[in-house]
Amino acid sequence: MVDRSYPRPGEVEELLRNAELRDELEPFYDESISRINVQHLPLAVENEFLASMLAWEQAPVLPIYRWFDPELRPPRPNVLGDQDLHDILWDVIRKLFERRIVLDFTDHLSDRQLYCVIYRDILPAREKNIDLIRNYLHWDCAGDGGDPDIWLRYYASEEERQAWSQTYRQPLPSTAVPPYPRQLPCEPT
Repeated sequence: MVDRSYPRPGEVEELLRNAELRDELEPFYDESISRINVQHLPLAVENEFLASMLAWEQAPVLPIYRWFDPELRPPRPNVLGDQDLHDILWDVIRKLFERRIVLDFTDHLSDRQLYCVIYRDILPAREKNIDLIRNYLHWDCAGDGGDPDIWLRYYASEEERQAWSQTYRQPLPSTAVPPYPRQLPCEPT
């Protein structure tokens, strides 16, 4: 028989942290908080969730290049030769990953095209800079322009392709192997 007259080790700290997080979230209270049923979550999981919500609410919205100190300002693509561009591209990819920015669906892009996407679209994009160890920002490099053709051609599974075709009643592009396979850093699973 377990004696529940004393709190488990750490339980008091978890309860105090929970109260602190709820107090800090009070100014931001809206339906997104009330919709989550935390009654069935372990207290540690609830606190992690509340901490992530608080981090979201308090995070500044900044261009991604300003997430870095010093700012991440690589050279313009048109001033770089192919080898310099390749080296700088991989340096920038590593730096982005250090800030937990993951580039998804890049294998259809040449090094120069990927560098241009990073330079033109990713670095100036204004995003919430949430500094949580388990928080990753995924950048969909196939979704440029909102055209699903690239994703359908190179990345979608056959099941995803069929579901898309049934939903949108449009013909599917033929599948192809992406021409520039890369091993980019990815979010731990």
